[in-house]
Amino acid sequence: MEGKISYRFSAKIWQYKTAGGWYFVSVPERLSKEIRKCNKDLEQGWGRLKARVKTGSSEWDTAIWYDSKMVSYILPLNAPIRRKENLITGMRIVVEVRV
Repeated sequence: MEGKISYRFSAKIWQYKTAGGWYFVSVPERLSKEIRKCNKDLEQGWGRLKARVKTGSSEWDTAIWYDSKMVSYILPLNAPIRRKENLITGMRIVVEVRV
């Protein structure tokens, strides 16, 4: 995986509370603070930080987004990844994020 710093964590999948809402995992608050401290200068608009992500056998380029209300980064899980890895809301997954 490309990227300078790697973070590994487990988190539950959740869905945004609207019809057809996106699916996410939240980066734990402690890791989010560390990521933001080390990489805030790399953030783009709205707290977007480019990342390389791996879960299960899937690896892809995406971004994590800083959510100031949650005080953590959130990682969107798109439909092709969810289908390939059989991911559903409430499932706990292991994620590796490289930024």
